[in-house]
Amino acid sequence: MKKSIILGMLASTVLLTNVAKAEDTISAVHAFPETLIYTKSFLGFVDKVNEAGKGVVQIDVRGGPEAIGMFQQPDAVRDGIVDMVYTPGSFYGGAVPEKDAMVASNLTAVETRANGGTELMDQIHQEKMGVKYLGWFDSGVCYNLWTRDAPEFDADGNLKVDGLKLRGNAVYNAFFGNYLKAQVIDLPTGEVYSALQRGVVDATGWTQIGLIDLKWNEFLNYRIEPCFFSTDLGVIVNMEKWNSLSDESKKILQDVAIAHEQDSVNALRGKRDEDFAALEAAGMKVVSLEGEAKANYLAAAREKTWERMKGLMTESPQGDGNYDKLIELFYDIDAN
Repeated sequence: MKKSIILGMLASTVLLTNVAKAEDTISAVHAFPETLIYTKSFLGFVDKVNEAGKGVVQIDVRGGPEAIGMFQQPDAVRDGIVDMVYTPGSFYGGAVPEKDAMVASNLTAVETRANGGTELMDQIHQEKMGVKYLGWFDSGVCYNLWTRDAPEFDADGNLKVDGLKLRGNAVYNAFFGNYLKAQVIDLPTGEVYSALQRGVVDATGWTQIGLIDLKWNEFLNYRIEPCFFSTDLGVIVNMEKWNSLSDESKKILQDVAIAHEQDSVNALRGKRDEDFAALEAAGMKVVSLEGEAKANYLAAAREKTWERMKGLMTESPQGDGNYDKLIELFYDIDAN
């Protein structure tokens, strides 16, 4: 009888051990500080996965740029140093120039998930970078130019940038440099506050939300319309890690990611409206381009970005065969 009890206890122990081992754990980092709205969105996704995945899969967030530098994170996930990264595609645009289809997009992740665009983007990420593209989060929010001083326009209503100290980065330099003919000063997000404070720059591109989180509104007084581009924030997963996950873990991760694509569109559009109201109540002025100047501005933002994408795709061993398809799936020409 004692032998039966002992054998039963051992069997229970083995069973519990196997259950414990069955839970997949995914290490993750995020590109921006926790205080930024986009990071909060990602952490919300993590909470949803960990709730739905109890006993099956859990995401262990190791931190943000303080853990791994924001520009080193894409290589870190590719090389398996960390399993998952939430980051702009522009941070690894050299490896996957096709991400510019998202930058220039006027669609949301919900629409590109439905039309096959996200599936194609995933295939490209797997082929070119060895990572799984899990989801395009926080889409449906575009960019504005924000300036310290009142913007000036020429006789045709086009924006004048002479003398403007414009902060740039990889997302919009093709537009700022090739169309606006601006002299840009490249700065990472974390250095912009001090650059504005010291007068190193007096204008920047940034998304419709987050200016207050970053406290850049302490120095910037004008928002220029129309907005352009889209955020290209997404979650990528090391391919070897993804392949090692159980089918149940993969399903939970993918299902929650798809739901979060929709949830984040709604949440961030609401936050945009709140931010705009708060900024305007504090004295932010809105200045708009009109007519042909507006149309040319928007066309240039789109076409200069596509031009950059095609050029970089052509240089890659895989070529530019997906160029037309990407534009078809990520841009609705009739929407403008």
